[in-house]
Amino acid sequence: MPDTSESTSAPVPLLAPAEGVPPVVQSVDGVRDAAARLAGGTGPLAVDAERASGFRYSSRAYLIQLRRAGAGTVLLDPIPVSEDLGPLRDAINDLEWVLHSADQDLPCLAELGLAPARMFDTELAGRLAGFERVGLAAIVERTLGLELRKGHGAADWSSRPLPDAWLNYAALDVEVLLELRDAMAKELASQDKTEWARQEFEHVRLAGPPRPKPDRWRRTSQIHSLKSPRQLAAVRELWTARDEIASKRDISPSRILPDSAIVAAASADPRSVDALRALQVFGGPRQRRSSRLWLAALERARALPPTELPPINQPFTGPPPPSRWAKRDPAAAARLNAAKTGMTELSERVKVPVENLLSPDLVRRVCWEPPAAELDQPTAIDAALAAGGARPWQRELTVPVLVEAVRAEP
Repeated sequence: MPDTSESTSAPVPLLAPAEGVPPVVQSVDGVRDAAARLAGGTGPLAVDAERASGFRYSSRAYLIQLRRAGAGTVLLDPIPVSEDLGPLRDAINDLEWVLHSADQDLPCLAELGLAPARMFDTELAGRLAGFERVGLAAIVERTLGLELRKGHGAADWSSRPLPDAWLNYAALDVEVLLELRDAMAKELASQDKTEWARQEFEHVRLAGPPRPKPDRWRRTSQIHSLKSPRQLAAVRELWTARDEIASKRDISPSRILPDSAIVAAASADPRSVDALRALQVFGGPRQRRSSRLWLAALERARALPPTELPPINQPFTGPPPPSRWAKRDPAAAARLNAAKTGMTELSERVKVPVENLLSPDLVRRVCWEPPAAELDQPTAIDAALAAGGARPWQRELTVPVLVEAVRAEP
């Protein structure tokens, strides 16, 4: 492997796996053989997964890449063997996994019963090390001197058969992940951040899948152009109808009906099939077959009593948007400004992005409603951060900053 120190020389292109692209495992016997091979390897396990975001409704894994010293690379198609992965679980779930952007892949792997006992996230390691660019290709180039060419990450990995070029790309994603883990571990150790990283990795490992956000229909693109509760109700009904179809067919919602069409229909409020089909998108051959369905959604929105219409402003809990603080509570605005200044200075000093030092939401909550004055402030703020999920290393660094911020005067 090239020297791991950052170099100004041109990176060496990494065009194909050193051992070639292995055949895709897609049978029960293949799973058993792959599990035995991986169990016989040594050290951590490099892991990656490919999904079909933008093409499918689900976030399931359509290809899993695994690599371990002494075992080589395994490419697994989990679709035909999803019920037969027991041997693989037994072989790899007790290992340390090495992933890049682990929070992206862990949920879809957990759906298959695959979960690590320990993990190392090379993307998160790059953030903690203060790297400006933390994509896999960028970190590989900086630390290993290799050029990892990207190009198929956004492809439809649910398609079959998978093209050879895609499989080559997938195998390369784990080809140097183990070497990258060692290089990043050395980098973190040189900055005395090994323990910080351990706590962050464990937090990601145990986080589980993200909780579904309420009122997901409010994330419809361009919804802010609508000004009445009745129009929002139309968006909600159309979005819900689309989501049900997308879930049933396992197709990305945007491929059923684009957001722009939902907003256009909610704004125009067509009362007939012909009026609906006069709108852009709805007049196309594919949408014409669903005209009655979309019109029924609009009719449901029109039939709602005023008490059941969604409010214009999205309900929320916690502090208001920071842009409103100066008028609503000047003292809170002063605290937040002081906190931002202090967090920026801390970020520059320890070379960790502000958002990785502490959740911005936690900072806002402490500044909006700090612990009662009669309490010991550092202890109270530390407890508030702990309750909000902040790790010990984060609290050690940020509690002094927030203590100074909550004392700021408007």
